Amino acid sequence: MALRAQDPLSRAGVASQLRTRPEVRLIDWDEPDSPQVVVVVLDVLDDGALRVLRQIQRTSAARGVLVTTQIDEQQLVNAAECGFVGVVRRAEATPERLVQVIAAVAKGEGRVPPDLLGSLLEQVGRLQGQVLAPNGLNFTGLATREIEVLRLVAEGYDTADIAMKLSYSERTIKNVLHAVMTRLNLRNRSHAVAYALRQGLI
Repeated sequence: MALRAQDPLSRAGVASQLRTRPEVRLIDWDEPDSPQVVVVVLDVLDDGALRVLRQIQRTSAARGVLVTTQIDEQQLVNAAECGFVGVVRRAEATPERLVQVIAAVAKGEGRVPPDLLGSLLEQVGRLQGQVLAPNGLNFTGLATREIEVLRLVAEGYDTADIAMKLSYSERTIKNVLHAVMTRLNLRNRSHAVAYALRQGLI
């Protein structure tokens, strides 16, 4: 894992706590070995801090753990958009807790404070009920019909076959594919299928 902090004192403090733990190996950011997890320590997730998180996301495949003094639901969403799915409040950042969160994030799991998780799930429910569902969408950004069409494209069916299987016109199938590719900035059918596969939709 690699470590970034807003100030040298925070970095030194967290580094000294983690170096004694055999479960984690702390490497420098510029070492040839790419870190699996990056831990970022900061006080507040403001615009400047978000720029740092986005820069890390653009330049590294590492999953992120954020150690911060304060964070609310919106800041949690912002951090997650940058690939930071582990969050620990500084007041709760014991060496044991940090190691637990780092290990979970390395395995692809998320870890956030329980009070934030409850609020976040409520927001997700409201978003699904008030915004996405009325527009025929879900969190993938695709409607059920769009997913069905992409699944059949992935299975090798042409437009006519898909239209027959789903009881739509060929024009409707073409419109569905065009809408998906336009909305998600996808180049062609193959790109759309690759997107759906990566997202686990088909």
